[in-house]
Amino acid sequence: AARRAAPPLGTRRRHRGPSRSHPLAVGTGKPLSFSGSSFHRVIPGFMCQGGDFTNGNGTGGESIYGEKFADEWEGGWVAHDRPFLLSMANAGRNTNGSQFFITTAHTPHLDQRHVVFGRVASGDAVVRAVEAVGSSGGAPRRPVRISACGELPTQ
Repeated sequence: AARRAAPPLGTRRRHRGPSRSHPLAVGTGKPLSFSGSSFHRVIPGFMCQGGDFTNGNGTGGESIYGEKFADEWEGGWVAHDRPFLLSMANAGRNTNGSQFFITTAHTPHLDQRHVVFGRVASGDAVVRAVEAVGSSGGAPRRPVRISACGELPTQ
């Protein structure tokens, strides 16, 4: 399969917190937003995982398509060949929801199992600060929350 470069992600915020403008999750009725959600799994030298806005502990999450959606390999797969890549967390093929992770190292064992959808364009130090409160078992030693988030303008 062909490889392609990870698209950049910016840091521009357009709003603070969930609002009535967010669509609601079908299963829970919660706003589809990462604002206020936590990084529930942080393993130093590997990755920081978040995106479970329904349960907050890694057992939940939901997408704009419903509970789960298929892997999106359009244009070929992107290798997990460096830190600071954003990738979909899943429980196997075609089980993507809202959970994602940010790599903190080269992680080739994830290639063709998890879809890379972006990269950290700025804020590497923030990712490293999140990584620093992680543990080998994955439970963060302190809570790490997304305080604000938004949408990037289409170009």
